[in-house]
Amino acid sequence: MKQANAGRLDRRITIERPTYETDEFGGAAVSAWVPIGTVWAEVTPVSDGEHWRAAELAAEVTTRFRIRWGLGVTVEDRIIYGGRVYDISGAKELGRQQWQELTASARGEAL
Repeated sequence: MKQANAGRLDRRITIERPTYETDEFGGAAVSAWVPIGTVWAEVTPVSDGEHWRAAELAAEVTTRFRIRWGLGVTVEDRIIYGGRVYDISGAKELGRQQWQELTASARGEAL
């Protein structure tokens, strides 16, 4: 496993967390995304590709983000980076709560 290096935290990302509202039927739906922090990150592209979904060609990029431990980021959250929204698919601890590695994918065009 590659060790995290604070000198490589050279990109700013924003982590957003969903807020939920209950509808008249008792179901919960995301009502808004609220920023929980803007942090320095090491950003590493993992893969990019094109996929056919519902007769449309969709571009997808998967990226790995390493940040300092502390925000409690989960797969419920999302990342805003480079004008794109990244859905987090994996969040793991590195180095006994020193770092967190987030794997996330963005689809389509930039914001």
